[in-house]
Amino acid sequence: MIYIALTFWLLVIVLTAWGVHRLWSEMIPPRIVNAILLPGTLIAQLGHVLGLLITGATVTDTTLYGDSDSGNPRTTANPKPRIPVIGPVLIGMLPLLACATALFFVAAALGRPVLADLQTVKVGPTLPTTLAGFWQLLHDQITLVEAAVAAGMAADFTDWRTSLFVYLLICLTIRIAPLPGSLRGSLCAIVLLGVGAAAISSLFDIADPRVRQSWSILNLTVATLLFLMMATLVIRGLVALLRLIRQPA
Repeated sequence: MIYIALTFWLLVIVLTAWGVHRLWSEMIPPRIVNAILLPGTLIAQLGHVLGLLITGATVTDTTLYGDSDSGNPRTTANPKPRIPVIGPVLIGMLPLLACATALFFVAAALGRPVLADLQTVKVGPTLPTTLAGFWQLLHDQITLVEAAVAAGMAADFTDWRTSLFVYLLICLTIRIAPLPGSLRGSLCAIVLLGVGAAAISSLFDIADPRVRQSWSILNLTVATLLFLMMATLVIRGLVALLRLIRQPA
């Protein structure tokens, strides 16, 4: 079922983005990382504030770039929305939705060549139910990352729009990671919305066609984050190996 698959891939995106951000913050001073990701932080914070306003919560202590050593953005702690149950779900989901929406418009305006190269390689709209299907799923993700890297290498970086697209793509995809203190709320929001949409589509035999139409953005997001995760782990491993070699015997 497509909504179950969508929920799975959204969880993969959020957790991978969170992991990449944590790894970057361990390798590079966190203040530098958060300064680089400032455009994505702005979009995520706007989504957070909108969620607070919609649910009737009070907006307090919200900044794009904190004054602590990490430079992490600050969000409203314990917002206490007036809408029960749905309120926390909206607050957790809207920053992610804001980044995804911004990514859609950025890709439509600047990233059409890259999207065109990814049309033939897609994340599956269904999840595997066998061990062979699981290994095929992993193989397909390697193929997806390979296609994304090939598309990036073929892009014309002499055009300022290409460079801007890649920068915004990195900022927005990594900032899909939940804001400080909202990881559990964001994951619960994705699961609840995904399961609810799957139940409705199953009971009434309906499905939003925009889900399939936006699958190319899902491909791009998954491919970008998987590549960033793989590249980060390789660099981190090489740095650790060099440090080990340089130690006196």
